[in-house]
Amino acid sequence: MEPDEPIRPRGFVPIGAFFVFGATMAAYAAVTLLTPGTILDLLWALNQRGHAGLILLGRGAVLLFAALSVALGLAAVGWFRRNYWGWVLGVTIVSINATGDLINGVMGDRLKGAIGVAIAGLLLLYMTRARVRNYFGQ
Repeated sequence: MEPDEPIRPRGFVPIGAFFVFGATMAAYAAVTLLTPGTILDLLWALNQRGHAGLILLGRGAVLLFAALSVALGLAAVGWFRRNYWGWVLGVTIVSINATGDLINGVMGDRLKGAIGVAIAGLLLLYMTRARVRNYFGQ
């Protein structure tokens, strides 16, 4: 570390790893939706209802998850390189996720929506702290 370099925030690596994990899982979802009926479908046992709904969306779901994977991958790269655009993209993705969880909560899945909003809210509180935001170049 150079003398003028700020101290890395404690949650920096876990949040970057979260983006990498999200990109991997979104790519996994895209592949399994593109080629259903393979051994890879076994992980969908954790969310059979979600899988059934996504299958109904067809190729649109594949494109959505492929785009999400790219966005999360870019956020991870920008985050770990400490680029300001990586911070902005990461905050934007988590904000969109929080909005989706809020909508899910209002539409009837209250517990899952509330948990999602709480987690995304805590991430946003952390990510937008001055110390974290200032760790990224302008």
